[in-house]
Amino acid sequence: MDTTALAREDLASLLQWYVEHGLDETIGEEAVDRFALPPPAAVAPASLSSSAPPRSTTAPTPIRAATPPPTARAPVPLESPQLVEDARELARRCTTIAELEEAVRAFEGCALKRTAKNTVFADGVAGAPIMVVGEAPGADEDRLGKPFVGVSGQLLDRMFAALGMSRERDLYITNILFWRPPGNRTPTLAEQSICLAFTRRHIELARPKLLVLAGGTAAKAVLDTTEGIMRLRGKWTSLKLDDGTEVPTMPTFHPAYLLRTPASKRQSWLDLLAIDKKLKELNLSS
Repeated sequence: MDTTALAREDLASLLQWYVEHGLDETIGEEAVDRFALPPPAAVAPASLSSSAPPRSTTAPTPIRAATPPPTARAPVPLESPQLVEDARELARRCTTIAELEEAVRAFEGCALKRTAKNTVFADGVAGAPIMVVGEAPGADEDRLGKPFVGVSGQLLDRMFAALGMSRERDLYITNILFWRPPGNRTPTLAEQSICLAFTRRHIELARPKLLVLAGGTAAKAVLDTTEGIMRLRGKWTSLKLDDGTEVPTMPTFHPAYLLRTPASKRQSWLDLLAIDKKLKELNLSS
């Protein structure tokens, strides 16, 4: 048996193993034992101990391998992308709001439904000129099965009442989520994506003249943006739906935020005045 050939074969295998594990270059001729203790410090002579600076006893800094360039940020994964596609296809087949509501109530693809008491679909008048889309049901909404019926919902009613509007005549109200997240936590990306498939179809079928997005979560989800509500509120934008229609859209603060930050009510009042003005312009042009 040729020991020289065997040694060369072993060496080639070892080099191949190094390459496969990312070790594609040599750093030094001698290996560095990174677990070795530092050498003991030399004892300075008594005559020099008071004047000579102490020697460093730290171990030599290890030579680091080159850091690979940063890669593009991967998209946030969903728990099940197929559930989003299923929701989109189911919503696409609905031709009326009644069919969509039935489809949402029968849908089992969102885990929030298992912890919620009720499916919270909508309130107000379907086909009303203004459609309000919030974030998710709270405790009161989950208990009663209607959106915006708690303290923040009462504030929303008073805000629009100041313009002479009511949910019984002028408003159609829903959320991007149809089930309450446990503890009112922020909904996950997967939960938003699944429910948003129904919400976009909901807007298409309701065909409002104006769309009001209440709160940052609703605004970012519906408009598919990373901008915060502080930048988005008070600015008109156009939401283009899957059927090609475009709806004038106004992001504004959520009433729950206004309850926590009363100083922001002035900005919300300006948003309401802009909504009222835009609605009158659309009614005059129609």
